[in-house]
Amino acid sequence: MAMYAMLRRASSSVLPQLARRATASSSSRTFQNVLSVLQREATITVVPSLRFANAFATKTGADEKLVQVLQSEVECALEDDHAQHQVDIPDDFPFEIEDNPGERTIQLKGQFRDETIRVQVDIPNVAPEENEDNENGEKNESESSIPLVVSVFKGNGVSLEFGVTAFPDEISIDSLSIKQSEESEDQLAYEGPEFIDLDENLQKAFHKYLEIRGIKPSTTNFLQEYMFAKDNKEYVMWLKNLKNFIEK
Repeated sequence: MAMYAMLRRASSSVLPQLARRATASSSSRTFQNVLSVLQREATITVVPSLRFANAFATKTGADEKLVQVLQSEVECALEDDHAQHQVDIPDDFPFEIEDNPGERTIQLKGQFRDETIRVQVDIPNVAPEENEDNENGEKNESESSIPLVVSVFKGNGVSLEFGVTAFPDEISIDSLSIKQSEESEDQLAYEGPEFIDLDENLQKAFHKYLEIRGIKPSTTNFLQEYMFAKDNKEYVMWLKNLKNFIEK
């Protein structure tokens, strides 16, 4: 009995110590495991953040460079004579001008007797410089031109439409066709032969037809000047819009 009592006392004093050590060891391992997980998560979180920060810095630097180049282009464009040139409309100009900023074309509207004349004028086709050589080493003497679509409307909605190219002091009719008011875009209407294939007297008569309706060299020469100025203004505005978008 005495021996049994001694063993109980010994075990009662040793077991709590072992339990405390086991608990401490388990807690230490648990803490180490948690710390290890947190370190891995921090590494996973921080590394992409650093990469994103570096990419953002690079992107910002590229954007700033682009803004500088755009600003330089704006300044160069403003130095062009057409940028500051104010085009005065002649007193005898036969059309009203509808010019909406941001659009590449302008619309003209006029009247002749009971007809309504509408003209769509596009941005000029700029010819190469006169001193520029072509592939054969010869001087290129082609001229700038502006494309026009001239529509003559009568009261019944039917129109006669001309495709015109206007050169300095010269007007060339490229095509003509009758347009029905309810004509479907899917319909392939017969538009006649090429204008240049028509009888010469018929060609002259159509030129005269347009001339008395205001489509003549004095009109198209003014439109050349007007559209060159518009082209430059639209280009400057386009550059500024790009610059403002990049900066935001």
